[in-house]
Amino acid sequence: MTTMTGLGELTGDYVLDTTRTRIGFVARHTMATRVRGHFDAFEGGAYLDGDDPSKSSVRLTIQANSIRTRKRQRDGYLRGKFLDTDRHPAITFASTEVRQAGEAAYQVTGNLTMRGVTRPVTVDFELTRAEKDRHGTVRAGFRGRVTIDRNDWGVNWNAATTVLVSPEVMLELDVTAVRRS
Repeated sequence: MTTMTGLGELTGDYVLDTTRTRIGFVARHTMATRVRGHFDAFEGGAYLDGDDPSKSSVRLTIQANSIRTRKRQRDGYLRGKFLDTDRHPAITFASTEVRQAGEAAYQVTGNLTMRGVTRPVTVDFELTRAEKDRHGTVRAGFRGRVTIDRNDWGVNWNAATTVLVSPEVMLELDVTAVRRS
């Protein structure tokens, strides 16, 4: 592997490497615990412009029923009562703006759609690695996070869950993207 040094070397179309990407979340449950989970099925891509990051774009589609928290009963509640995956099978994100916020830091603003509700969010990303493998394939790694209020998307079950589960959910993205062109 050869480490790449200039952002200009990253320009091109990318697809997510789903075997090396993790899309997860953390939510506080009652006062003392946190629930961590992730999604198993997703696809996405990006156009990266290393010389002018504002010309970059990102898209992501998550299969909502692929949610996993390591507890089958909770996963069932999340699929049915919270995310209503029968009626809303996908969670999507499409960028509307990319802004460089530091040498390797970016803010990606876009529309997050969940349960049929679309709201803007800004995800803070950091470029964690950029390399070319022995076959010449360029891989870029990014780590991102954003905290959302799940109630803004109608992700709630009943009055008890409003008290027991914090409305704030941190979305965590550890992404590897592979350049296709």
